Amino acid sequence: MSGADTPHRDYVGGLFRSHYPWLCTRLRRHLDSSASAEDIAADTFVQLLMAPDVGPIRQPRALLTTIAQRLIYQLWRRRDLERAHLDALQQLPDAEGPSPEDQARMLEALENIDSLLDGLPDKVKATFLLSRVNGLTYPEIAAELGISQRSVSDYMVRAGHTATCHRRRRREGRCPRLSDSF
Repeated sequence: MSGADTPHRDYVGGLFRSHYPWLCTRLRRHLDSSASAEDIAADTFVQLLMAPDVGPIRQPRALLTTIAQRLIYQLWRRRDLERAHLDALQQLPDAEGPSPEDQARMLEALENIDSLLDGLPDKVKATFLLSRVNGLTYPEIAAELGISQRSVSDYMVRAGHTATCHRRRRREGRCPRLSDSF
């Protein structure tokens, strides 16, 4: 950050000093550990710090709660993905299972895909996953989802556009959490 960002950093720093303990206490009710609550609270302020032009906030606790709740949902979704992935791996015979390193890479890729597709309608997500993960053709996806092949094509374009936008934002430093999985 440049020197011009000092007022923004100072403002968010003041919010942090005023509201961090309160936010941690509030988050402990929803999370399984104090450490998780502290991590989510810290990530909340990081997101606020990374936001452009945060001016005076009339209700800072409401905004902090909203940001933190989104981060909790992401955490829960990531845990669900991890559980589903581990359950699928347990179904494989030991000789066929991937190494721990490969498992970690696959889990990270799944998290990146989930983040990438966050906010898209369910049918767009399902279309993309059936194509890229399951390797289905457009006619197979259309039959699976009960939609037209034209819709499959449109959904793939939409998902591809979202991926391109995320990659562009990442290159510009505005989207640090996503990797270039695609």
